[in-house]
Amino acid sequence: MARFRRVDASVLDKPVKRPGGRQPSPEQLAIIAKIKTITDETVVYEVILDEGEKPLTVRQQIQRAAKTAGADIVIRTTERGFYVAKSTPERASKRGRKSAS
Repeated sequence: MARFRRVDASVLDKPVKRPGGRQPSPEQLAIIAKIKTITDETVVYEVILDEGEKPLTVRQQIQRAAKTAGADIVIRTTERGFYVAKSTPERASKRGRKSAS
């Protein structure tokens, strides 16, 4: 059976210490810096995959970096890798359920 013990109510007033999380790697910081340079629709980068890199892993790294940078981007697949650009209504994905209107 669990034991109960009465304590002072001030223990709830203390701020809760939350872990800061893992710091991004230098490679991830470089991707974040590159994504922050995408300021308008004319800036498009091609990401060319190296030998042994998995496309899904690189795509997830780019998406995670964009989320950290606060950028709304689109990623398109090419033969050699990906195109990364700022998201616009024309570039937005057409997948998913159509809106009710």
